[in-house]
Amino acid sequence: MKTKSFILALFVGILAVSCVSTRSTIKNIDDNAPEPILTKDGWFLLTELSKDKKYGYDKDYPINVFYKSVADEDINPKRFLDALTGPKGETISYKKIESCCPFPSKRNEMGAGLLDVYEITWPGLAKPIRLYFNIYEKGYLFVPKGFGLKKNQ
Repeated sequence: MKTKSFILALFVGILAVSCVSTRSTIKNIDDNAPEPILTKDGWFLLTELSKDKKYGYDKDYPINVFYKSVADEDINPKRFLDALTGPKGETISYKKIESCCPFPSKRNEMGAGLLDVYEITWPGLAKPIRLYFNIYEKGYLFVPKGFGLKKNQ
């Protein structure tokens, strides 16, 4: 019985390691990007619209929000999304729906990270939008195409 458990554990371990590519396909990581500024309302101060239609919508161009501790891994995607509106100022709703797309990362003790996928909706939107977030790496933050920006109080 112990042999079966060992073989199963070994198989699962090999499978998990083999799913992580040794090369990252993420194109927009930038360790020189500045730390995001928080508004008094608690969301990120975003000032520029993305010129790239893939930004956030494509797993190779995720929104790189970075975090410093596992205890607050979901806080930066929330801070980012709380700064957005629909294109006409609509209030958005969002929820994390999955994690996917393993990639190598030196910022995780496991040596790999996953992207988080959030589904965004607003009144009148025909089909929910999915955005990819990378919580392990840094990058410049932009408003994705098709979204608006909340006014700071």
